Amino acid sequence: MILMQLNGISKSFGAEEILSNIKIEVKENDRIAIVGRNGAGKSTLLKIMADELTYDEGELIKPKDLTLGYLSQHMSIESGKTIWDEMLEVFTPLLKQEQELRKLENKMEDAHRLSGDDYEKLLKDYDRLQIDFQTKGGYTYESDMKAVLTGLNFHDYDYQTPITELSGGQKTRLALGKLLLQKPQLLILDEPTNHLDIETLSWLEGYLTSYPGAVVIVSHDRYFLDKTVSIVYEVSRHKTKKYHGTYSKYLKLRSMEFEQEMKAFEKQQTEIKKMEDFIQRNIVRASTTKRAQSRRKQLEKMDRMEKPLGDESSASFSFQINRRSGNDVLKIEDLSFRYEDADTNLFSNINLHVNRGERIALVGPNGVGKTTLLKVILGSLAKAGGSIQVGTNVQIGYYDQEQANLSSTKTVLNELWDDYPTVNEKDIRTVLGNFLFSGDDVLKPVTTLSGGEKARLALAKLMMQKANLLILDEPTNHLDIDSKEVLEAALIDFPGTIIFVSHDRYFINKITDQVAEMKRDGITIYLGDYDYYLEKKEEEAEHKSLEQLELEKPVEKKAPKKRSYKEEKQLQSQLRKKKRRITELEETIEELELQIAELEEKMTEPEVFQDHEKSYELNEQTTELRQKVDEHMEEWAQLQEEV
Repeated sequence: MILMQLNGISKSFGAEEILSNIKIEVKENDRIAIVGRNGAGKSTLLKIMADELTYDEGELIKPKDLTLGYLSQHMSIESGKTIWDEMLEVFTPLLKQEQELRKLENKMEDAHRLSGDDYEKLLKDYDRLQIDFQTKGGYTYESDMKAVLTGLNFHDYDYQTPITELSGGQKTRLALGKLLLQKPQLLILDEPTNHLDIETLSWLEGYLTSYPGAVVIVSHDRYFLDKTVSIVYEVSRHKTKKYHGTYSKYLKLRSMEFEQEMKAFEKQQTEIKKMEDFIQRNIVRASTTKRAQSRRKQLEKMDRMEKPLGDESSASFSFQINRRSGNDVLKIEDLSFRYEDADTNLFSNINLHVNRGERIALVGPNGVGKTTLLKVILGSLAKAGGSIQVGTNVQIGYYDQEQANLSSTKTVLNELWDDYPTVNEKDIRTVLGNFLFSGDDVLKPVTTLSGGEKARLALAKLMMQKANLLILDEPTNHLDIDSKEVLEAALIDFPGTIIFVSHDRYFINKITDQVAEMKRDGITIYLGDYDYYLEKKEEEAEHKSLEQLELEKPVEKKAPKKRSYKEEKQLQSQLRKKKRRITELEETIEELELQIAELEEKMTEPEVFQDHEKSYELNEQTTELRQKVDEHMEEWAQLQEEV
């Protein structure tokens, strides 16, 4: 069933065209991602779909009874109610039904006063209402509320906490939770991963995967998109294009599509050049002029391809250093911190030794104090105890997720130039151009910039510092995926040291060589990337689970031939290897099938199927690839049985 159709939707703000001839179809249970650069019009498109914004042209078709839920980027709950009462508001109709059931039960207690017919009618009414109450979740709504609040990291809170006491990020999470509990047929989410820690992100991925309706998402979190969506609409140059598959598959398909379009364009250009040369050489000769005129007519009738546009312009920058630091960059011992009005430490017993060239990702749940730790290292907050020793020749550059170091009263140009007055204007403009601020963009007031533009300006200021220790707090917030990839490349090539906080799991995996897991009572170091960290956490969880089983096992009932802990661990390790191999095989099979499809498409081209040698060669390649697919499928089937 189709829940929504957008046919030829266009939208402009004044003279600026934002969307043009947009076509999107949403069916029940679809999982759709809307992707594109910052400023491409993704949020505008979601607002149109959610009836929050009008459109100029086209039509939006949807059933009259469609239930729709929309989460905007900056949505939060402003209420004087408690957390529990605000969530309970979703179930107001059920609460009324519950009251009706209680009334009917009271009447049934006085059944001796009713006639037989009245009592029969009372029983039927009660039965009908109870079935409806049960069908709508009347006996599970409290457990549903607790599950969502726990998943969104409110499990440590008293549910009677007034919403006025919550932070902005917590209010946004609560708005998301309320929307999830409503379970509309179509859920429209604009950057739902903002303000979520990694644990909560994983929970939301699982929740949306089993959500009983359609979901449309705008997100710059690549891991999140790969886990949740199966259709991708790319918004580029005011238009949309549809791709089937995960976000990673969309990237492959788009790359292959561009290569094919470029080859077809170049081939046609070669044909046009040959025809033009033939016409020019033969048009004036009496013996060949008819052939030349025939070629000219062919050329005039030819449906000429436009050159594929490829990707839009990207930022371009790199981080350099003024001088090299010593080997010991930062040494933190027994560090603790507490706010002035607090009774207990926010964190304590923090130990961290950072060497030159290391890339350390600081992870942990929201509220554990990661940003506070960075500010204590910088000296902007005073420590309660312990020591921080900064190494020789260490120059610190800090990226603040709130962009508090940007002045809202300045222009983009002066924001950078005032910090570096000895650099000439041309060079400042060149730097800003590398961060996609060109022409009159540099004269915009900082206060008018979008979140993504402010993030790029803050990165430009950071680049100009040429610091050898970069301390980054959520550097990918507000950046589109393309800008994230440029930042990743710049940080990978950075010759200094990096300590960063991020919830972007893909970004962490690309940058880090150590993961520092922060808790209130210390830091645990994992030497490896994010995937390695996850693997070690799984092993630790299995270890604890096995230890717990050993403790709970009755001493008098020792079962014979039980596997030892070492054997159990080996089995668990083998199981994980098999699961990883299954994933590898699935990716390989998908890639091989894409290659087969490409070869089969080539074989339908006239110049190929008319060339027997070429046709035979491609057929042989296809057969070979199919054989590989069969082999991999056999291995995949065998492993599936074993796990």
